[in-house]
Amino acid sequence: MAGVARREWRGIFPPMVTPLKGRDELDVSGLERLTEHLIVGGVHGIFVLGSTGEAPSLSHRLRRELVGRVCRAVGGRVPVLVGITDTSFVESVEMARFAAEAGAEAVVLAPPYYFPAGQPELLEYLQHLAPEMPLPVFLYNMPAYTKLFFEPDTVLRAADLPNVAGIKDSSGNMTYFHRLLGLFQDLPRFSLLIGPEELLVESALLGGSGGVCGGANLCPRLYVEAFEAAASGDLPRARTLHERIMVISHAIYGVGKYSSSYLKGLKCALSVLGICDDFLAEPFHRFREPERAKVRRALEELGIMRK
Repeated sequence: MAGVARREWRGIFPPMVTPLKGRDELDVSGLERLTEHLIVGGVHGIFVLGSTGEAPSLSHRLRRELVGRVCRAVGGRVPVLVGITDTSFVESVEMARFAAEAGAEAVVLAPPYYFPAGQPELLEYLQHLAPEMPLPVFLYNMPAYTKLFFEPDTVLRAADLPNVAGIKDSSGNMTYFHRLLGLFQDLPRFSLLIGPEELLVESALLGGSGGVCGGANLCPRLYVEAFEAAASGDLPRARTLHERIMVISHAIYGVGKYSSSYLKGLKCALSVLGICDDFLAEPFHRFREPERAKVRRALEELGIMRK
């Protein structure tokens, strides 16, 4: 495998929510509190400008402000990964360069999500993009949102490109993840990170490298300990922690009736805990009082906040 910075990326890398106060305004104090909350919780890195961070809904100006502020707040204590997904090749390259200058240590790239590219076209896209990258690149498999996916053989060929360091798989398809594990079993420095937190323990037991789990915004220590238990083969503890993860998934993300409820619930919970504002980028809006009350009760029942 060619390229530079071939470290092994392992652990929990929360896809940080983007604390907002308005359509194009960060909740700066909330962002600082959230950053500290994650680092104190023992996470192995922070991923900004992912789906949980509402990246496609944010202006390019705000994206850059966010990256700069997070990198300064982190201060090198953990690696910062930056999403550079865009329909424009040039914008992806420019964001990667900005991220490197700001102090990030890796970038994350989903397929450009408008035109329906075939696998040979996606591979050629990566062949053109990878040499332009100043940082290690993680592929981001998110077919539910991009309508495209990186087939296993495409991932294997991409791994030979300079700087391609791993993949974050958010497909929720464990057959696909099994296939990746088989392809890369002899290449441990190509990291295989799982997206859906409900699959974190299973993926780690099978040899996965870690997780990019939205719930780690809320309870970072829980996800760190669940990964460590599974990776070390402590099945009873891993099972117990997995059960708690599943309870959070149901109790917090199950409030509301649209697919946006995951993000609304997560941001609402952080707001109830006093960590950051729960303003969402349009077309979404924060939970109203009835849903907010349900989230508060769920946090109390889970012991995450006192009654």
